[in-house]
Amino acid sequence: MLEKFFVYIIANFNNQKITTYVGWTNNLKKRLELHNNGKGAKFTRGRKWMLIFKKRMLSKKKAMQFEYKLKKNRKIRKDLINKFISTTPNCF
Repeated sequence: MLEKFFVYIIANFNNQKITTYVGWTNNLKKRLELHNNGKGAKFTRGRKWMLIFKKRMLSKKKAMQFEYKLKKNRKIRKDLINKFISTTPNCF
């Protein structure tokens, strides 16, 4: 059986300010629960997060490479955020 990995972007929308976090996981549902329960990455604690982007990858290596690309390339991240906002009218 092939393992599946996800690269994801979560966002916190607070007072017209958008904070994002990029990560990878092999269990997206559990990972989002951890972030929202204050047990995820230290940066994500104390906020409520919404999944705004996910991409399935077939290997851990590919997931880690794509996560690195998203973390370093703000333009791609901003484009994905704008796409989400344009399709989700009440995110703020």
